Amino acid sequence: MSQNSILLDKSLKFAVRIVKLYQYLSKEKKETIISKQIVRSGTSIGANANEAVYGVSKADFIAKLQISLKETAETEYWLRLLVMSEYLTESEGESLLTDCIEIKKILTATLNTAKSK
Repeated sequence: MSQNSILLDKSLKFAVRIVKLYQYLSKEKKETIISKQIVRSGTSIGANANEAVYGVSKADFIAKLQISLKETAETEYWLRLLVMSEYLTESEGESLLTDCIEIKKILTATLNTAKSK
């Protein structure tokens, strides 16, 4: 399995978790501001990674992955905020943060490889 397919698989599964988090936050916690932000950034990670696969050039591929990496950083911020503001427990947040950081590491490695070629 190539690194791209691992990235695409993990980012899709992460997006599903983020959508479920959005549903939980908006229905159970009645939180709408942060939940809208995190659903945008958390689902954008995989969307941009998928778009990168079909980039018209190496530069386009790298640019889309850079956007995906930025969205990962934003999502990590929102997850930390949700834990600190007690919308999520430490364990709920930690599980999502672990996945987010793993995706960030894959993106960073993929970008480093693409830039070095």
